[in-house]
This record gives sequence, structure tokens and C-alpha cells, in this order.
Amino acid sequence: MTHNHQQETLSLVVWGQTNVGIVRGNNEDAFVVADLKTGHKAVPDTLFVTPVSRVGVLLAVSDGMGGASAGEVASQLVVDALEYELSASRDEVVQHALKDAVEKANQLVWETSRQQDLKGMGATLVAIVISGTDAHVASVGDSRVYLIRGTAIWQVTKDQSYVEMLVDSGAMTREQAEQSRFRNVILQAMGQSPEINVAQDKIELQSGDVLLLCSDGLSGKVRSEEMCQSVLSHASLADAGHELIARANERGGEDNITLILSRLTEAN
Repeated sequence: MTHNHQQETLSLVVWGQTNVGIVRGNNEDAFVVADLKTGHKAVPDTLFVTPVSRVGVLLAVSDGMGGASAGEVASQLVVDALEYELSASRDEVVQHALKDAVEKANQLVWETSRQQDLKGMGATLVAIVISGTDAHVASVGDSRVYLIRGTAIWQVTKDQSYVEMLVDSGAMTREQAEQSRFRNVILQAMGQSPEINVAQDKIELQSGDVLLLCSDGLSGKVRSEEMCQSVLSHASLADAGHELIARANERGGEDNITLILSRLTEAN
């Protein structure tokens, strides 16, 4: 039974923010941080602290695309539907519940996009449900999850993008991919077709781990080593987050920038 007791004593400190950048007029990104057990949600740019139950805590970032205001409709639909489906889910297996919720959210965006003024809208999605010490990850498109443990950082998700596919096949180097004019071409997105292939992963978390979720407005401008450095050099997740968003804006800020930082701690 000690295992269960340990799970109950873990707590999550989360900070999230979305920024329009300095070029675009509107923000097509959306994010959600929600305790699936209590329904409590984080407010942007405010520290959110919650115990980690078996039911789980949802963290998700969605980057919308599509003409006019369709992108922001898509990304908001994605995070709202995901939270709703997970809260309503009766599936005990978090992995299954997450995949199912992503598929239902995709279906909703697809159906909504049939409306004439919203044609062609879509969104990326990266979502994590933290349950006990497990982080269940789901992704569609090129928004990313990174794990910072100790002084090291790993990219957990793999971009579902055209250049990533070329890098995998050896047709392009990582450096070429970063410079390529095709680097924003993604292979699938939420709401672009009725079926979706959800990439899934699971991470065993340790106390002290930091998970970073972001849209490509951040990852396209700030290298992973710099993300790690910001988190390590600030005691506060908010300070680290503000620094990273400012850095992306200093480097052009052509895209909306969304970032969630969450640290797993031993509850007192």
C-alpha cells in the first residue's frame, strides 16, 4: 500500500501563458490546465498548485490554423472538448481515455469545420495527463513536450511534420530542417479529416521533474538547451516562462507563443 500513499503525496506546480507575439493581430493558440478530479482550472500567468490524484491532471496546448478567426475557434474547441471528454470518461486506463478523448475532439473540430466560414480550420495538439507518477502523452502535429530532469532536457514528442520525415529518412539534416521553408508543413492536424492517428507515449516521472509543453512559436525560436537553462536559473516557473516568451519575441515573434511549465514535487 505504500505505493498508493506515495502517489497521494505528490503535487504539481503549474504555470501557463499564451502570447500573441509581436507580428500577428490575433492569437490562434489555446491551452488548458485542469485537475480532472476537482474540475479546478489554472488561470493564465498564475501559479496553479494541485495534488496529483489517480484521476489525473490535464495539461494541453493547441496551435490553431485556418483563415480569419477559424484557427482560434479550432484550438479552443480542441482544448475544451479534450477536457470535457476526459472529465466524462469512465475508462480506468488513462492511456485509452486520452486517446479516445483526442479522437472525439478531432471529430468535433472536423464536424464544426464543415460550416462554410470555418472550412479548412485545424489545430495541433499536445496533451499530458499526469496520474500518480505517470505522464501519459498524446500529440498531433508539431507542438511539443520536453522533459527537464536534473540538468538535462529531452524532447519527448516527435514533430509530425514534413521536414521531420525527411530527417528520419536521411534526406535532410537537422540543421537543414531548421532552415527549411517547409518546416511549418505538418502531416496531420486536429479537424482536418474525420480520422486521426494519435501518437502516444508514457513517462515515469520523478519528484523535481519539469514538463514543458509549447507551440512552435516557442520551439521555432528558442533552442531546447535555452529552455532548460531558463528553468534551471529561476526558482519560479513564472519567471522562467516570462523569460522564454520574451526571448521568442526578441527573435521576431512572428507566431503566437504558448507555454506550460509544470514541476512535480513532494507534497508537504
